[in-house]
Amino acid sequence: MNKTLIAYFSYQGHTRQLAQHIQKATDGTLFEIKPAQAYPDDYDTCEAQAKKETREGYQPELAEKCDIAPYSTILLGTPNWFNTMAPPVAAFLAAHDFTGKTILPFCTNGGGGMGHILKDVKKLASGAAVGDGLEVYEGGLTAAGEKTAAWLKKNDLGRK
Repeated sequence: MNKTLIAYFSYQGHTRQLAQHIQKATDGTLFEIKPAQAYPDDYDTCEAQAKKETREGYQPELAEKCDIAPYSTILLGTPNWFNTMAPPVAAFLAAHDFTGKTILPFCTNGGGGMGHILKDVKKLASGAAVGDGLEVYEGGLTAAGEKTAAWLKKNDLGRK
């Protein structure tokens, strides 16, 4: 039984691309976190909404539920939105009990690195062991292979 879940939210496709790369390397189960109400297609409108939501700690209703019970390791992907995870990822964390599970966050960013994502994941996923994160600059996704492989190896993941 596969015990690795790759749960991610992606707005522009950068985090999805990284999650798919990780899935190919690990054979984990891929789950896309989607809000029930999609974000606006217009980038500026989405940015204004995301800024307001992250500052207020808003957690949107999600379009689908995910049963995390069979998984011991969750690779959690998010874009870095205003120095933290995107609100749908916060909602995903708040909706589950991660006691006894390991969460390994990964993020794509436009220059902000991991920001406060690790600290915020630890806050929302009490009971989980939260490992080191992987951050990939969105403009460097094609060159992120070695960095991603090293992160997976460090966490004893990837095909044997």
